[in-house]
Amino acid sequence: MCEDCPPILPHPMTLSRRSLMLFTASAAGMLLGGRIAGAMEATAPPKPDNLLTPDASLKRLMESNARYVQGLSRRDDFRQEREALIGGQNPYAAVLTCADSRIAPEHVFNSGLGDLFVCRVAGNFANDEMLASIEYAVAVLNTPLALVLGHDRCGAVGATIESLREGKSLPGHIPSLAAALAPAVNASSQESGDALANAIRKNVIDNVNKLKSAAPILNIAIEQNRLKVVGGLYRLDTGRVELVS
Repeated sequence: MCEDCPPILPHPMTLSRRSLMLFTASAAGMLLGGRIAGAMEATAPPKPDNLLTPDASLKRLMESNARYVQGLSRRDDFRQEREALIGGQNPYAAVLTCADSRIAPEHVFNSGLGDLFVCRVAGNFANDEMLASIEYAVAVLNTPLALVLGHDRCGAVGATIESLREGKSLPGHIPSLAAALAPAVNASSQESGDALANAIRKNVIDNVNKLKSAAPILNIAIEQNRLKVVGGLYRLDTGRVELVS
């Protein structure tokens, strides 16, 4: 190329600028659209099937237990559920149950990830922490059902009965469990029949009543028909959950 010749510039210089502007606008639109879609997804319930009335939630829970009793299990794509639940949760039932290893609510009620909000403590009683957890499920996650689930041959209740009868002190921090279960044990001590079974049932009833009367969150939710609180007993031999009135 000679020194006197003008430099050869690419002809589509203005087009390149225009293309750059179009590309920038397109990218911005995609980014903005993604943010809007993300915000919409964040507010949408991750599991729409869990949007149920209290009665419908109880019906689903019991039907799920019936499948478990029959040995029928649902097939879940846990990878898909994990992805759906990254941004939030909307469980259809909260379960306050015992820490006993023989009871796993997710199996007992044939449930997937994100279906049950489970609180566990030996003796299934509602102390402040358990009560606050149930309140969170109801007030924040809009959970329409709370179940207090006891079970046969509960060791925590049995230890409490033995401790009260024989005046034996329990080791470590176990006395805190016995103190929480003692009211049900004492209240059922005059009933005929199996003392352990009576105390287990009474403990469930007492904690159902405690949840129902818990102000200002749970009792108002019940009054507004947004929440149902029930009790149940898990039978170790059959796996069936029997509702306690």
